[in-house]
Amino acid sequence: MTDGFASIITLLEKQRAAIETALTALRGVGAVSAPAQTTSASTATTETSGRKGKKRSAAVRKRMAEAQRLRYANRRGESEAAVIPAPEPPKRKISAEGKTRIIAATKARWARVRAEAKAAQDLAEAKKAARKKAVPAKAVKKSAPVKKAAAVAADEVPF
Repeated sequence: MTDGFASIITLLEKQRAAIETALTALRGVGAVSAPAQTTSASTATTETSGRKGKKRSAAVRKRMAEAQRLRYANRRGESEAAVIPAPEPPKRKISAEGKTRIIAATKARWARVRAEAKAAQDLAEAKKAARKKAVPAKAVKKSAPVKKAAAVAADEVPF
């Protein structure tokens, strides 16, 4: 009976050796393409999460970052004065010359719009006047049927 077990053990060891050589060959092939697999797996998990980030303006992102800095400062025990926010850039101002140019351009634009509207209105009125001047076709009167001469003569003779 031990003889039967020994033959089974040697057969399994041969199979194990064959499997190990196949695994090492596959690992050699897999090592070349392994980084591509890990990146696709990581992107697949982020794509399948179904959550998309909201689009926020720069001002909102700045406020969020400042609030985060304050939270971390409080957590570390620092005072709020220790967290110095970045100074805001000065607001842009328009010059007096720029304002006058904008005002002049706006007035010119509105004058052009009004002129176009007046031209369209004049054209519509001219078309309306032309329609009123056109004489409609008169309805043709149907005349009475012409009686035969003999019947007319008979009708006119008194009895």
